[in-house]
Amino acid sequence: MSFSTTIRWTLLAGALVGLFGCATHSPIPLAENFELTVQPKVRSAGHWDLVSGDVVAQTLQTLNQTGVGAGAGAPMYVALPAQATPFELAFRDFLITKLVQGGAQVLQNPEAALEVSYHAQVVRHNSDRPHFIPGRFTLLAAGLMAAYGLRHEYIDTQLAGALGLGLAADYGASVYSGGPTNTELILTTTVTRSGQYVARKTDVYYLENADTPLFLRPAYRNVNMKVVSQ
Repeated sequence: MSFSTTIRWTLLAGALVGLFGCATHSPIPLAENFELTVQPKVRSAGHWDLVSGDVVAQTLQTLNQTGVGAGAGAPMYVALPAQATPFELAFRDFLITKLVQGGAQVLQNPEAALEVSYHAQVVRHNSDRPHFIPGRFTLLAAGLMAAYGLRHEYIDTQLAGALGLGLAADYGASVYSGGPTNTELILTTTVTRSGQYVARKTDVYYLENADTPLFLRPAYRNVNMKVVSQ
């Protein structure tokens, strides 16, 4: 074996050692994505109504399971946050309406057995928001490709076209929703009795960046949040 060949093998061995070493050791944790999830976007007062309906349905279910809910005749009071935002003002009305329609006894004064309160926190991200995530259409077409590609010849082109249409459908669905935004709403609804938590629900929603002022108190609308175009 010549000297040059020995040098090459030595360098190759060193590279392989380095490669496998990097594969098992890292100076910091590697980054990975979470599993595929979806998150609703609140874009209208009608959506606020839908959110309140979901909150009330799950809250009443929890209260009834613990024996202190509407079925047990426990009166309720829905508190309004201090310096309420436009969203919080409307959300209280939605909650009261849904609670009454759900059979709950709602009082106009705070001297009730159960107090319902809610907290809306706006979160602003400065990182870029990718718009496209593969979804059900793409997965369906890929599954068809795997199932039929083994049994039929010369069908690859047709299935590839179906997969392309699936990609387009998923992309269209994402874009039609406006895509992910830099602004999110963390909404927590709490029911307490004599200082004890008896029901609690927290959800996260996307907000259009331009709609952020609807969820911010006046003192913070022009201070901590910068509204940007999509």
